[in-house]
Amino acid sequence: MGQVGVRGPAGLPTLSRRSKIIIGIAVVLLVILLVGPRVVGLVTDWLWFSDLGYSEVFSTILWTRILVFVITAAIVGGIVFAAIAFAYRSRPVFVPTSGPGDPIARYRAAVMGRIRWFAIIPPVLMGVLSGLVAQGAWSTVQTFLHSTDFGETDPQFGIDISFYAFKLPFITFVLNFLFVIVVIAFVASLITHYVFGGIRLGGGSGSLTGSARIQLAALAGIFLLLKATAYWFDRYSLLSSDRKQDIFSGASYTDINAVLPSKLILMAIAVICALAFFAGVVLKDLRIPAIATVLMLLAALVMGVGWPLMMEQFSVKPNAAQKEAEYISRNIAATRQAYGIGPDKVTTNPDWTADPVDQNAVNNDSATLSNIRVLDPNIVAPAFIQIQQRQNFYGFPQQLAVDRYTVDGQPRDFVVALRELDPRGYRENQQNWLNKHLVYTHGNGFVAAPANTVAQAASADNENFEGGGQPLFYVSDLSNYQSPEYKANAPIKVSQPRVYFGELIAKINPDYAIVGGGAGQPREYDTADSRYTYRADSGVQLSNWFVRGLYAVKYTERNFLLSKEINDQSRILYNRDPRDRVKQVAPWLTVDTKTYPAVMADGSIKWIVDGYTTLDNFPYSQKTSLQDATDDAQSANPGETGRVQADQSVSYVRNSVKATVDAYTGKVTLYQFDDKDPVLKTWMKVFPGTVTPKSELMKNPSLVAHLRYPEDLFKIQRNLLTRYHVSSPETFFQANDFWSVPADPTSTSVQTNKLDQPPYYFVAASPQTGQPSFQLTSVLTRLNRPILAAYMTVSSDPSTYGRITVNELPPNIQRDGPEQAFNPMQTDSRVADSRKSLENNANVTFGNLLTLPVGKNGLLYVVPMYAEAKGADATYPRLFRVITRYEGRVGYAPTTAQALQQVGINPGSADVPVPQGQPDADTPAVTEPAQQGSAQPGGAPSTDDAKRDAAARAISSAIDKLRQAQSSGDFTAYGQALDQLNKAVAQYESLGGGN
Repeated sequence: MGQVGVRGPAGLPTLSRRSKIIIGIAVVLLVILLVGPRVVGLVTDWLWFSDLGYSEVFSTILWTRILVFVITAAIVGGIVFAAIAFAYRSRPVFVPTSGPGDPIARYRAAVMGRIRWFAIIPPVLMGVLSGLVAQGAWSTVQTFLHSTDFGETDPQFGIDISFYAFKLPFITFVLNFLFVIVVIAFVASLITHYVFGGIRLGGGSGSLTGSARIQLAALAGIFLLLKATAYWFDRYSLLSSDRKQDIFSGASYTDINAVLPSKLILMAIAVICALAFFAGVVLKDLRIPAIATVLMLLAALVMGVGWPLMMEQFSVKPNAAQKEAEYISRNIAATRQAYGIGPDKVTTNPDWTADPVDQNAVNNDSATLSNIRVLDPNIVAPAFIQIQQRQNFYGFPQQLAVDRYTVDGQPRDFVVALRELDPRGYRENQQNWLNKHLVYTHGNGFVAAPANTVAQAASADNENFEGGGQPLFYVSDLSNYQSPEYKANAPIKVSQPRVYFGELIAKINPDYAIVGGGAGQPREYDTADSRYTYRADSGVQLSNWFVRGLYAVKYTERNFLLSKEINDQSRILYNRDPRDRVKQVAPWLTVDTKTYPAVMADGSIKWIVDGYTTLDNFPYSQKTSLQDATDDAQSANPGETGRVQADQSVSYVRNSVKATVDAYTGKVTLYQFDDKDPVLKTWMKVFPGTVTPKSELMKNPSLVAHLRYPEDLFKIQRNLLTRYHVSSPETFFQANDFWSVPADPTSTSVQTNKLDQPPYYFVAASPQTGQPSFQLTSVLTRLNRPILAAYMTVSSDPSTYGRITVNELPPNIQRDGPEQAFNPMQTDSRVADSRKSLENNANVTFGNLLTLPVGKNGLLYVVPMYAEAKGADATYPRLFRVITRYEGRVGYAPTTAQALQQVGINPGSADVPVPQGQPDADTPAVTEPAQQGSAQPGGAPSTDDAKRDAAARAISSAIDKLRQAQSSGDFTAYGQALDQLNKAVAQYESLGGGN
């Protein structure tokens, strides 16, 4: 027989007073080291948010986290404590033991000796850990509390979309935590009952006391009730199912007709099993609920897995096109709505280029021909650096931006950049703390170059690549901004050219500048002859020793306390990257990877940042990876300021916010841009007053005039329109009319080869009005084929902003896509000969390949070719030639106008820019002649032109025969072809083709 346990608690070692003091000091130091930096971070963040005027964002997030932590910790800790307390209080009075060596008796004695600790510490630990996990869901809690209706319902249950966007995530979050709480309480009760004898094991069988049975059965019943509740809400999650993710997102035929009913059946079984456990409390028998639970598990396997699998294999797959038609239709409608690519946003023009080209319309397409972009913002950055850097500590990013300005009454696209501080350029003697943070504090100037021309055309000599081809700069900086002549005549006028906030500045590590104050004299470098003191009221004021001490800890820099250059008037500027500033004051936004500077009407420089609201569970909408959809040949080499999107899957995107960051003051303004977006409205309820209404944005026409359609959103929509231009579910399922985003044909590096061709900004004729319009464009090809399928463009003009136009080619017409067009352009004999003559002394690079609709049904390809001297320090890529391709012809010339004329386009009213120093030498007229010959200004071919075209064709034919004869070794045919070639060349030269 067992014996009654009578052993007292084992003695515990005691500590001397000195040891306790040492341990106490060590604990305090450890807490300071762990908690101190977090406290400093919180206080300095509060100061930063308060300086920007967004303290409510900081406080709302902080208090939400604290409340969620406290509530979760209290609930979890309280339930676990109650479970332990109930198990302890209902323990048996006498606990049989298995003998003097019973290990449980020893643990029981230790617990009894410190019963308060063992009753309090586990619940506190569980509560704290649960609270720390739960506080990360602050956004889920806030959107649930402030949700806004969409006014649209899902097609299956007829519930407003807001339920899926804001309520279902919160319900799922709560259910998951309740599951965890019940499991922890069950385990805590089980261990407590075991330790104190409520559960006994041994002798080949175990036993439960009545109180242990009641408590454990009740917890098991509660768990099953939660499971039944989860089955109910799982039905709604089916509308974001991934079962058919290789075809479409959302509930499929199997989900609706097998999984959905099985959820209801399993819910009923779970409720029955829960009632069985509760009945077991009264009947004092747990065998029935145990059997019921086993049956429920078997039913879950059969109903939740087996039934859907069999239906999918034997019913759906043999008739998939018909079975899934309804659900594909739902997916198409939801995806178009969620990403803004429905008929209300997208205009499709079928049968584009089906009719013959109207040459007169092409020649008179001034809006397009006069704005052909020959400066690639991803190539000309070295020219900006070499010509406009001024000082070693200034610089420009590797990827520049494109924006538009009105010059002489016409909109023109410009390559733009700010002359910023570039920490990479600091010399060794400029690396000390004083210079990095108190002297070199700001950049200087706005630099722009018209994208459609250069300052001087390159030489007509194929071997002379160092003359001309440099950008034509419009500069607004400290050297001229106060000049009366500048104020009267400058096309782009800047009133404050100092740049304290930018992309390159933020690369200083750590990123901060201490401005203002000083020892009475201006300290900041301004020009070679002047110093400056920051005059704005931005920045956290270092007004006392406490604040300086905080930043000394934050940046581990004692000079905050020791430097005499810092006084009560000093301010610290940090977090200076425009995108980071926007992201910090609006953490609920997804920020575009590109930002750009723009000059406002008042002369201030603003960084413009696009912000997106997203959802990951819009019913039936196609899920898209932000990173994959926005990755292309350009983002593969982002440079020092480039970003990539997070690897996040979304099913809803809206460009709901336009944000500005003042380059001088750093002030962040969030403007409501999409005033119909329910997600943005929800966040505006969460953070009232932080987003400026759209009506205020529209009162600032100079800002509205510089808003661009964001690149990342366009890439996402482009990627989706390769499939979702299809409206027929059957055609969608068969995928026989899908498109592809073409690879960038001009990319030669291993990293960017075969990556998507990036979209391009430029000014061209509007598809709606025919007037000059700033657009973002891309082409699409047939699925996995190089053949052109469609041309996609979206307007950034205020009157037509966001209007997407898709020009779709007829399926029976084959037009060259970018790769097919670029191949003959780069293999043209003139291009190839130039590259061969240049390659010993220069690096040759092709710029952006632009696809331009011109006139009626005309299609023009243009690519600039740059040359850069090898092995020289002070060098940069120069625009060497412009290559055009139109109606089978290739043009190759130093200027756009000449290259257009060579392919038969004679701009009549088009003001095609002609750089100063245009070479006079003519270049060969045509290399791939079309049947109509070269066009005169009116569009009709002349007799001499037709003869020259015929002679050129004869030369081309003779060369082909010469190559065939050479490869076959037929000397007779080789001689005949050589004679034919000589005659054709003589005929061509007699017609003036050789001049």
